[in-house]
Amino acid sequence: MQTDLPTWAPELSVRDGVVICGAAGPASEFAVVRLDLSNGEPTYLTGGDESPETAYLPVPVERMFGEIPAYVYPPSNPDFAGPEGELPPYVVHVHGGPTGRALPKLDTDIAYFTSRGIGVVAVNYGGSTGYGRAFRERLREQWGVVDVEDCAFVAQQLAKEGTADPARLGIRGGSAGGWTSAASLTSTDVYRCGMVAFPILDLAGWTSEGGETHDFESRYVEGLVGTLPEAADRYRDRSPSTKARSVSGPVLLLQGLEDEICPPEQADRFAADLAGSGIPHAYITFEGEQHGFRKAENIKTALEAELSFYGQVFGFEPPGVPVLELSE
Repeated sequence: MQTDLPTWAPELSVRDGVVICGAAGPASEFAVVRLDLSNGEPTYLTGGDESPETAYLPVPVERMFGEIPAYVYPPSNPDFAGPEGELPPYVVHVHGGPTGRALPKLDTDIAYFTSRGIGVVAVNYGGSTGYGRAFRERLREQWGVVDVEDCAFVAQQLAKEGTADPARLGIRGGSAGGWTSAASLTSTDVYRCGMVAFPILDLAGWTSEGGETHDFESRYVEGLVGTLPEAADRYRDRSPSTKARSVSGPVLLLQGLEDEICPPEQADRFAADLAGSGIPHAYITFEGEQHGFRKAENIKTALEAELSFYGQVFGFEPPGVPVLELSE
């Protein structure tokens, strides 16, 4: 039985040939759905009628790059097309977690960029859930290595095959995705620029000893990097916080000031290190926001700033958005 909803939540209720569960697809965010197994007809019990016009939504293409799964979202807009013979810029989208995963469901942030000519690839790097234990365990003590290498490999393959412009590759992520984005910018030369949101930047601070995160996640990093003090060198060497001025290109930092998981102190220090470096950058903070942005006006500000940022770096002028001021 096939539906337009490839992503289903693990919690479901089944009775008399009817399934009720949370489900999502490329054109719809998660909603509670009633699925009649006799005919495959889904009925939305919540949501379902609030999706954007589907013509403006990218259809994710599930692909394998070697052993690395990814969803490729090509640029999609029925009213416009890129210049003939010109490859589009592409941005690697890094999921949070870090042991989460990207899913083929509607992501309006991704659609915002693909409808404006920027392709996006969401990479399920080694350690992402859903691909078996061996794949999950590739990230053990390798955070900041495997995730960075897998994302870079996918970006380079897209460029090599002629899907993406190799001179206009970027990376974006929030939280653990912000860590991978920052670590990628400070340890590879694959990306022209990157957006780093509410990130982990200093591993030592993200421990119970460092005291810059809450207790619930203060031991999470031990399995991802190693135990202290034995792995102290890894904590130092992999942390982007010690290498701000070695970034491969311009950086946009976004941070909620009430964030208790990834407090603003780490982003503050990274931005301060970039000041006067000659590297174009911007640092935008949001009063009242915690880990991820929830106020509509702040989400709008963040997306428009990111689009303006890409426009300045990739060489185009996005219409209808304020120009983001970049410092050096």
